[in-house]
Amino acid sequence: MKTHKDLDVWRDSIELVTKIYKLVQYFPKEEKFGLVDQIKRAAISVPSNIAEGAARSSKREFIQFLYISLGSLAELETHLIIAKNLGFLDGKNKIFCNLEKVKSLLLGLIKYLKNK
Repeated sequence: MKTHKDLDVWRDSIELVTKIYKLVQYFPKEEKFGLVDQIKRAAISVPSNIAEGAARSSKREFIQFLYISLGSLAELETHLIIAKNLGFLDGKNKIFCNLEKVKSLLLGLIKYLKNK
C-alpha cells in the first residue's frame, strides 16, 4: 500500500461524505445545529480515521483506527435511521446502500490485516 488514497474503502467513504453533504442540505433548517451537524461529523470521521490509521507505523494501530471508523459508521447509520423516522429521508434512499458498502469494505480490510 502506498497511501490511504490507494484504498477503495477510503475512496468510497469520501464519496459517502460527499453524498451525505448533498443530502442534508434538504433537511429542515432547524436541524442545522442538531441532527445535520451530528451526521456530518460522523460521516467525516470515517475517511479521516482510515487516513490517520494508514499513516501510523504499525498494523495494530491501523486496525485500531479502522475500528474507530467502523464505530463512526455505526453512529452515522443511527443518525440516518433517526432522520428517516422523522421523515427527513426516504426509506429507499441509496445512502443506506453506500453505507453498507463502506461497512463491508472496512470489515474486509480489518479481516485481511488481522490475517496478514
